[in-house]
Amino acid sequence: MAEAIALLEVHDVTKSFGAVAAVQGVSFPLYSGEAHALVGENGAGKSTIVKMLAGVHRPDTGTLRVNGADVDFAGPADAKAAGIAVIYQEPTLFPDLSVAENIAMGNQPLTRLRQIDRKAMHANADRLFARLGVHIDPTRPARGLSIADQQLVEIAKALNLPAAENPRNNQMTSEARVLIMDEPTAALSGVEVERLFAVVRSLRDEGAAILFISHRFEEITELCERVTIMRDGKHVATELVADLTVDDMIRRMVGRDLSALFPKQDVTPGEVMLSVENLSREGIFRDISFEVRAGEIVALAGLVGAGRSEVMQAVFGVDPYDSGAVKIRGKRLKPGNPRAAMAAGMALVPEDRRQQGLIMDLSIERNITLPRARKLARLGLLFGGAEKRAAATWAEKLQTKLGKLSDAVGTLSGGNQQKVVLAKWLATAPQLLIVDEPTRGIDVGTKAEVHRLMSSLAADGLAVVMVSSELPEVLGMADRIVVLREGRVAATLTRAEATEESVMYAAMGQEVAA
Repeated sequence: MAEAIALLEVHDVTKSFGAVAAVQGVSFPLYSGEAHALVGENGAGKSTIVKMLAGVHRPDTGTLRVNGADVDFAGPADAKAAGIAVIYQEPTLFPDLSVAENIAMGNQPLTRLRQIDRKAMHANADRLFARLGVHIDPTRPARGLSIADQQLVEIAKALNLPAAENPRNNQMTSEARVLIMDEPTAALSGVEVERLFAVVRSLRDEGAAILFISHRFEEITELCERVTIMRDGKHVATELVADLTVDDMIRRMVGRDLSALFPKQDVTPGEVMLSVENLSREGIFRDISFEVRAGEIVALAGLVGAGRSEVMQAVFGVDPYDSGAVKIRGKRLKPGNPRAAMAAGMALVPEDRRQQGLIMDLSIERNITLPRARKLARLGLLFGGAEKRAAATWAEKLQTKLGKLSDAVGTLSGGNQQKVVLAKWLATAPQLLIVDEPTRGIDVGTKAEVHRLMSSLAADGLAVVMVSSELPEVLGMADRIVVLREGRVAATLTRAEATEESVMYAAMGQEVAA
């Protein structure tokens, strides 16, 4: 094997936002033909590094080098021209454009009359999806796509840099020499992850350098040869993955030995808080029934597309349903009415925190206090002092890392944005909390904090419904597990009955082997 070449180097870069030093003197290389993991807790500076490499931010000091030459990216177009493609953690699609238009954005094929060649654009989208091993209609609008499908479109978009036909092997050779992947698998099923990894390995074998950011250590050990560990904006270590255990990486990330990731407290369940009875929606889910008691954590598990999120959005009133009933403490709720659900003591932390959970341009304090704005107001006016005090209480309770409460919530890391969404709803003192993918895209340290919070809330009598794609989280936190398959309840398992095998067999419609 030829000696690896540093396609891209990060050398002693720093970046601050006001008084917050996001990155402080970080250096590491990305080699040709190698997948390189970048790990650290939320707030460690990983996303800032990605944005500097993508041309979104310029380093305050230090240099970036491509093929040994110093570069100064004035914007994302410069980074793309240098062969750097980025797949961000949160999808950034234009919702009213088609899938194919999103993929081709900035690189649209043209006819001889200099008009957009839609036939070629759709064919190119089909080719990219075929390469990823999936099928998404390129003509459909991006609005309404699931998180998993949005992520696949983002991957196709990142791979859609100008390419040239290789006459020797009749294959397309992408000019993306560096592929940066920020939590690309957070919302993908196991099969979709394997398809993605096959594409990544193919690009790596062609000589591309891969920067892979993930909080799933099994993915890092499976895919990556080298890892850079960051903590509090600083470089801790860059080493071969083979030389480190998962415990080694976690200790260096958090600066301490991590206690139990799933600190589930034993609780005696109380009265029935939520009853879902034969809930159905044509083509989405059918005959869904389950109960949640005070002090209980009930998990909805299943493969991507099983209908978990759709069921809980219908329960909360965001989406309609055709038949069945939702009851809180025995009282039936009016369908399609989130205000009635909130008045009954229900709260929903959605899967897509950026689109559904937060208003990114508003301040942290305003986001936290939005559901209680009327209660905090006096004579119809919301005063800043009351808002700030209320927000500060919950930001402190959830140990949110931030500069100022008046900063836009979009400036926070993904994990701290998730804490703001939790704070926003916990401040309403709910009796039933629905959390959809509570730890998607957040680091192992913050995961432990969220799990500890959920366990503590349940111990205090709160009823919790947790939708999760992470099987260890489901098994570690749930008192009961409702497994969905193709929009129907495939199994309901107690904590004692549930194993990885029993949950997966139910999710795939198979009988558990004796």
